Amino acid sequence: MKFDQIKQLKDEKFRRLTGVRKGTFSKMVDILRKADDLKKSKGVRKNKLDLEEQLLMGLEYLREYRTYFHIGQNYGISESSAYKDVKWVEEDTIVKHQNFALPGRKALMKSDMNYEVVLIDATESPIERHKKNKNSIIHERRKGIH
Repeated sequence: MKFDQIKQLKDEKFRRLTGVRKGTFSKMVDILRKADDLKKSKGVRKNKLDLEEQLLMGLEYLREYRTYFHIGQNYGISESSAYKDVKWVEEDTIVKHQNFALPGRKALMKSDMNYEVVLIDATESPIERHKKNKNSIIHERRKGIH
């Protein structure tokens, strides 16, 4: 999906599609633009996709759990390029920025907030199936086998 197609959507539909508001999206693009300028100053080849499309691709990956192959086909790039772009957007740029970074464990332990923890038991349970016995199996006559 191209950014040109969704930029005219209303705020509610934009958020339903991407998972972020338009204001947050534009802040993310500004962060990416600064990081891209720094990357280009080192002499890197120009990317085929705009920064908006790279961010949209990263948000699609996080929101829809699509494979890199599907995302790459949707944007007309290879699977490895989709992986590199999503990784750059997600891990190398947005998460490391101070506006989107989550506090560490030590900072959470020092705060005065009380946290409520919910544990979910996700143990595997065997599938209930009929047990195989001699009477339930139809035997075929075997000729010549001893």
